[in-house]
Amino acid sequence: MARRWFKRRWDDSRGDQFDSWGAATYFFEVGDDGWPTRQVEIYDDGPTLQYGPDRTEDEYGHLGDARLDALEDWTGWAISAAEFERVWSSAS
Repeated sequence: MARRWFKRRWDDSRGDQFDSWGAATYFFEVGDDGWPTRQVEIYDDGPTLQYGPDRTEDEYGHLGDARLDALEDWTGWAISAAEFERVWSSAS
């Protein structure tokens, strides 16, 4: 399976009870089918959340449930595997 990695900033609020966490930077690992396999969310004023095969959801959120490339081209947000792995390891 060919994997790809992305980093994308979202300045929109969550719109839920955790809205005070502020904006977040998301890191995704996706399979060749475009579906997320691992994900890290780093909030400006809140926690760092981590989802993957061993934990797909918790009380704060869940692993992405849509193909990342279904609605737009993510090429501009591509990062290296090494950058993703650094973030993944530090979130553990």
